[in-house]
Amino acid sequence: MPQLDTSTWLMMIMSMFLALFIIFQMKVSKHNFHFNPEPTLTKMQKQNNPWEMKWTKIYLPLSLPQ
Repeated sequence: MPQLDTSTWLMMIMSMFLALFIIFQMKVSKHNFHFNPEPTLTKMQKQNNPWEMKWTKIYLPLSLPQ
């Protein structure tokens, strides 16, 4: 039974990482990034909920008298 020749695996793996790094760098270099991004101000809309019209009190189990 012939032995598996693994002497070229290191070069193959290293060249694969180099090729993936170059491809990734080329893809990232095509993007246009904003140099000074400014946040946009959004107005929060007030929603009328039915439970806001009533007075309610929530009793926690620990706050009840013993």
